[in-house]
Amino acid sequence: MGTTTRRNASAMKMVGALLALYRQAAGHTQRSLGERFVIGEQQIASIEQGRRPLKPDLAEQLDELLGTKGALSVALSKMPEVDLVPLWAEEYLDREKEAIAISVYASLAVPGQLQTEEYARAVFRSRVPVYAADEIEQLVARRMERQEILHRKVPPTTSFVIWEAVLRDHLGGRDVYTQQMRKLRECADVPGITLQVMPLGRTSHAGLDGPFVLLETPDHQRLAYMETHRGSQLIADPDGVGILTQKYAMLRTQALNTEDTKGLLDRLLGEA
Repeated sequence: MGTTTRRNASAMKMVGALLALYRQAAGHTQRSLGERFVIGEQQIASIEQGRRPLKPDLAEQLDELLGTKGALSVALSKMPEVDLVPLWAEEYLDREKEAIAISVYASLAVPGQLQTEEYARAVFRSRVPVYAADEIEQLVARRMERQEILHRKVPPTTSFVIWEAVLRDHLGGRDVYTQQMRKLRECADVPGITLQVMPLGRTSHAGLDGPFVLLETPDHQRLAYMETHRGSQLIADPDGVGILTQKYAMLRTQALNTEDTKGLLDRLLGEA
C-alpha cells in the first residue's frame, strides 16, 4: 500500500484476537464457526488474523452465539476509523485481492483497475468535498497498487463493460485523456482481460441503475459490490448476486464485441 497505512490495523488484530479467544472458550473451531454462519473457515481465519474486518451484523450474531454479552460489538464500535478507506470498503478490497474472476460495469469513470496514475489523480481531485493534496497522493498510490492483481503470475479472469459516455469525457484534460485511452487500448489486447464498450444511442440498456462489480473468490463464492454517494454495499445473498449477474450478462450482449471495441478506441485515439 506504499506510504499509506491503515490506522486501524492493530485494532483489527485486537478484535480478531478477541474473537479467537471467545471462539475457543465456547468450544468452536474456525470451521464449525464458519459453517454456522455460512461464511467459511477461511473468512473466520482472516478476521481472527486481522486481515479482514469484522462486520457489525456478524459481530452481533457472534456475541449472541458465543455468549460474550456484546463484547465484540462494543470493541468494533470503538475502533479508530480506517485511514482514507472506510470500513465498509475494506472487505471488498480484501476480496478483490484474492478474486479469481472480476466483472465490472462502469458508467461514471474508467474502472480503477484500468486507470492511469494521472487519470486517478483527476478522479480524486473531482471529489466534493475536496481531499487534501497529501490524501490525494495516498489514494492514487493505493489505487495503483490495486492494479497489481492484473499482473500476478495467475491473474484473475477480468471482464469490463464501460459506457461510451465515460470515454467521451475528458476528465483531467486532453493529455490525461490521451494517456488513459492508450492504456485502455493496450489492455484490450492483454490475454485474460475482456474489454467491451456499451455504445451511446442504444434503445435498451441493462445498466441504468448504475455501476457494480461481480467477484468470484477462490472457494467459488460469488459476491457483488456497489457504491453510492452515501456508502457502499457488499452483497453475498445469492438472489441479489444472481440479479446483478443477469444484468451483467445482458450488458455484455448489448455492448460492442471486443473487436468493435478496439476499433472504437482506435478512432477515439485518432480524434484525441
